[in-house]
Amino acid sequence: MSTLARVNLLLERLLEVLTVFLLLALTTIVIAAVGFRMMGNSFSWYDEVASIGLAWLSFYGANLAALKRSHMGFPGLVSRAPTSIRATLFIVSEVTVISFFMIIAYYGYQVLEILAWDSLVTLPTIGLNITQSVIPISAVLFILCELLSMPMAWRKMHSGLNSESEEIEAAIRQAEEDLKEHRA
Repeated sequence: MSTLARVNLLLERLLEVLTVFLLLALTTIVIAAVGFRMMGNSFSWYDEVASIGLAWLSFYGANLAALKRSHMGFPGLVSRAPTSIRATLFIVSEVTVISFFMIIAYYGYQVLEILAWDSLVTLPTIGLNITQSVIPISAVLFILCELLSMPMAWRKMHSGLNSESEEIEAAIRQAEEDLKEHRA
């Protein structure tokens, strides 16, 4: 396994663990908050913390999707384009995405400096710069994920493959296998 593949796998596992942790934490908070509210003893911080948790889950989940090249895009459009145009479309797409997230990272960091003196309303010991740190961190991670997955995406693009077609074919194979098992 190449160094790039190892780094890719390590980052994938790290993001999977982080997103599962965030999902479990958010689920626990919501269930506990509902339970306490039913007993007439609501958490004052629930709404604020749950919305931040959902934002973190969304941002880090998007990083995982970027690493797996499962984020929104138009791979079918690129793979069906004439061979002479594919590379240009791919490069323009990658430059656009990476440039966008560079802007998000830059301005996300600027926002942290502005929010450095503010805190959560219901939990004043937690600064907004901590809760909003997800923006520049996940933007940099998104760029890293794009760069790490780019060689594989480049090879697929050159061969005319796309992730949508591969997923559809895998789902059809699985459905055919399930049908055979069901009939047997």
